[in-house]
Formats: sequence, C-alpha cells, structure tokens
Amino acid sequence: MKTYAIAAIPGDGIGTEVVSAGVEVLQALAKRDGRFAFKIDHFDWGGEYYKQHGRMMPENGRDLIRKHDAILFGSAGHPEIPDHITLWGLRLAICQPFDQYANVRPTRILPGITSPLRRVSGPELDWVIVRENSEGEYAGVGGRVHRGLPEEAATDVSMFTRAGITRIMRFAFALARSRPRKLLTVVTKSNAQRHGMVLWDEIALEVAREFPDVSWDKMLVDAMTVRMTLKPESIDTVVATNLHADILSDLAAALAGSLGIAATANLNPERSFPSMFEPIHGSAFDIMGKGIANPIGTFWTGVLMLEHLGERAAAGRLMRAIERVTADNRLHTPDLGGSATTRQVTAAVCEALLGDNL
Repeated sequence: MKTYAIAAIPGDGIGTEVVSAGVEVLQALAKRDGRFAFKIDHFDWGGEYYKQHGRMMPENGRDLIRKHDAILFGSAGHPEIPDHITLWGLRLAICQPFDQYANVRPTRILPGITSPLRRVSGPELDWVIVRENSEGEYAGVGGRVHRGLPEEAATDVSMFTRAGITRIMRFAFALARSRPRKLLTVVTKSNAQRHGMVLWDEIALEVAREFPDVSWDKMLVDAMTVRMTLKPESIDTVVATNLHADILSDLAAALAGSLGIAATANLNPERSFPSMFEPIHGSAFDIMGKGIANPIGTFWTGVLMLEHLGERAAAGRLMRAIERVTADNRLHTPDLGGSATTRQVTAAVCEALLGDNL
C-alpha cells in the first residue's frame, strides 16, 4: 500500500480547525479507498510559535518538510503580529524557496450555493485562475531609507523575469488546453506599467504560438473585474501576476458564494520540492474557536492535493462528497447563510465518502 507523507501546518486562527477537519476527511477517504494511506506530521508553526521563539518557523523548518509528498497549510495571520512578518515568515518562506511558482485556484459554483451575481445559476461561472507565485510584486525587492525622518522613503520593486513569465505562461496555456473550452485570458496592466507588464504581453504572444489549439485574449486587470461580474460565462482559464491574480481570485471566490469554499494549490510542477495546498480564506480570528469555520475550502484543497499525488479516482470521490454536502442547505455554515458547524459539515462529508460506490 502506498503511504503519502503529508506535512500539516495549521498556522493561525481557524487554520487549526479546518486543517484538523481536512486531515479527518483525508483519513476517512484513505480508509474508504483502501489502496493508499496518509502519514500526517503536524508542525505548530505560526503566530503562537513566533511569540515564543521570535520567528514563524524554526530555522531548519524547510528541511523538516522537504521530503514530504505534500504540505497541507491552514493560514498565516495573527492580530498581534504585523502581517508582513506572518506572511514572509511562514507562507512565503515555504513557497518561494520551494519554487512553488504556479498557484492554481479553481472557482465554480458548487451545488446548493447561490452566487451574488444576477442571472448566474452555476454553469456560467467555472474558472481556473493561475497566479504567478514567485516574483512580481511579491518578489521582496525594495527597502526603506531615512526611517522616521520627514524624507523617509519606501520602495517595492515588481520584479519580472523572462524565465519566470515564460514558465507560468506555458503552465497556463497547458492547463487551458486540458480544459474543454481551451480558452485562456492573459491579465496585465500594460497600459500603465510599460516595462514588466509589456514583457508579459510579449511573452504571452510568443508562448501562444506553441499552443495553436488554445484560444486566448488579453485584458487589463481593471477591465477584468468588470468582465468577471458582468460576463462570467466568457471566462475559462486566467493567468495573471502575483498581485493581480491574488486580488482577482478573492473576487472570484466571493462571486462563487464565499471565500470559505475556495481552494489553492501552490505547485512546483517539476516536483523538485513538495507542493503546498491551502484554503484561501485566511486566519479569520473573529470566528476562531466558535466551531463555525467552513471546512469546504480545505476539503477542496484536498482534492487538488490528491490530483497532484496522482490519486485521481480518490480526488473525484472527495469532490462528489463535497458537492453532495453543499447541495444540502442544512449543512451550510454561516458564511453561506446557514447555521451548520464545522463538525457537522466534516461528519457529513465523511459519511458521503463512505456511501460513495462509484
């Protein structure tokens, strides 16, 4: 029997609650499948670790998880710690050195969930957003000078490289090719950002020649927000920079019903390092400990992880269980307008897994 080693890093806030639920569902799935198992190693890194040790993870943290088959991540963010410390000290401290340059965020309206968009019942919104995950606005290039003085200045440099853009474009075109519509939208802001964004446009044109069977178009990021809300059916696969895709994917999740259902894969496609899988809802300290965090985003994240591990049948079984549960509005958590608890949703997904005979 194949055993997959998974590094579980709950992080902060509701991360502990949803990762615990995710591990429970994954173990139930493995038991139902019978062909593989999970070995879960837990790491208590995050804000509380920082308060004790002055850093979000130990100095050798990446070495401790480097050999795992995948990483299941909860959230990074603590109200007592500046956001740039929590992000750069944990999530980005894993993503960037492990070269997880392809951030993939599927978005669609799951059964039983209502979109806030008018005249959208479900099929009209079925997207995958590909976010460049290693450079751009999050490259970490910049600094501050003359701190505390009237002339204090701060810079953040958006760093774009031909290698970085080319590999994410090829990834996005290949993903678009694998989907039925074979349609890709390249999002930039090249009218205003006339160097890095123009390079994106030029490389998109070059890479497109390698994929003659994929239809593609370009959109400025501000116009893309309009298109997402007024013409969702015109979109299929999207590729954008680190910052632009971060913003657009949160909008996409909201348009699909809730941030609580949204999943993310931080992929190292070459598999030189483990990939990391996380829900996108954040630490949500306002509901921590109340037992009402929506675990669906973590379960969908588990689907992405299973697909990456090559367990496509199991991934399909878990996705069917998720859809069966969301279709029942009695199992909707408060973010979806219901009153169900994390525990009830988790138990229902486990029950649906055991009853799936496909």
